[in-house]
Amino acid sequence: MSWLDRVRNAVPFLQKKETPDNLWHKCPSCGTMVFTREYEENQSVCPKCDHHGRIGPDARFDSLFDSGVYVPLPNPQVREDPLKFRDSKRYVDRLKAARTNTGESDALVNASGRIEGMKAIVGVQDFAFMGGSMGLAVGAAFVVGVEAAIAEHCPYIIFTAAGGARMQEGILSLMQMPKTTVAIQKLREAGLPYIVVMTDPTTGGVTASYAMLGDVQIAEPGALIGFAGQRVIESTIREKLPEGFQRAEYLLSHGMLDMVVHRHKLRAELARLIGYLCGDRAAA
Repeated sequence: MSWLDRVRNAVPFLQKKETPDNLWHKCPSCGTMVFTREYEENQSVCPKCDHHGRIGPDARFDSLFDSGVYVPLPNPQVREDPLKFRDSKRYVDRLKAARTNTGESDALVNASGRIEGMKAIVGVQDFAFMGGSMGLAVGAAFVVGVEAAIAEHCPYIIFTAAGGARMQEGILSLMQMPKTTVAIQKLREAGLPYIVVMTDPTTGGVTASYAMLGDVQIAEPGALIGFAGQRVIESTIREKLPEGFQRAEYLLSHGMLDMVVHRHKLRAELARLIGYLCGDRAAA
């Protein structure tokens, strides 16, 4: 150690201060640097360009439910790694890593609460958990959410965010498509609304099943929504696709969505829809 280092370490105000790596957030759309705290307080929406960042279940529930008060629904137990799948890593190791990083048991989390005084069951897919991929646990959690909505006589609202079916579960993941479709039919037979809010990204088997079966189809601005990727489609049909082909605004203009709603206005819009669709039952 040099004499300069010894002097610097001995004098407090000369010591180098470390800057936390997570102090700033760089918007992936416009490149603006925003204080992370300011960004999170703005519901992960860029204050300059309005880019909607991806958020997890906790942040979503806090922004939706009255006073941030809600009751998480128990996660169903399913068989893990039914195919004993392994690629570069074992599937069980990927699950452990995802659970450590997110604090959730799987990619879909349900909660019960009130939105402007009206009861609702809300499910949120977490893209941070293995890309929000749909497997046995997600399908089972979806059914639990629907059954809770039927039991409480309130709507089921699902926030989708997924790269599609979970490849580590093979055909079993694809079987969740008809499973969730049957659950939605039971909700409709009970005369209860099913509202879908598609967030960035919603793709693959999720789009091909419960994401497109809502009584009301909503999306956040700029959300990527589709089945196959744009490059796959272009190479298949050998044509250049229009700009923004799979973005929420394009889908809205072509009749595949009912509305595109800014995250800051989403709570009020959902409350309005619940009031319209449930009437006097909403505040029970």
